[in-house]
Amino acid sequence: MDEQAKKTALRKIPYGLYVVGVTSGSEVNAFTASWLSQCSFQPPLLMMAVKAGTSSHTMIRESKVFAVNLLGKDQKKLAEHFTRPVSRIGNKFGEVAFRTEVTGAPVLEEAIGNLECEVRHFLEGGDHSIVVAEVIAASVREDAELLDLEETGWHYGG
Repeated sequence: MDEQAKKTALRKIPYGLYVVGVTSGSEVNAFTASWLSQCSFQPPLLMMAVKAGTSSHTMIRESKVFAVNLLGKDQKKLAEHFTRPVSRIGNKFGEVAFRTEVTGAPVLEEAIGNLECEVRHFLEGGDHSIVVAEVIAASVREDAELLDLEETGWHYGG
């Protein structure tokens, strides 16, 4: 197989960028995700890939909840804030305001909308796990175009 062709072709698949808030006990965290899609209308289900071995992966496994924060095209810096693991001393969110609602997972004040989810299935495979979750609450603060991976110039996958 031509590895470069494979990488290039896989990177052509369009991906949105989202900040996923997670919780476990009194601890909260968030990470930037791109491998997310709706996979059922009834019930409303999402599937999301989460990197194995991360603290967020563990927190989702334990709590069985998360919140998908939808980002507008002008919110690259917000996505960037949550792209890398950070040693948490106190609040990893820093100046980023958030609240908790139905699931207790962080919902970003600046997000254009959010989806709160309860895990229904956890599938192990490769270096990521696939989480299938039901949307149990949603809100839209602003009807704006979503931020996507291609616009940022970043690459994740391939």
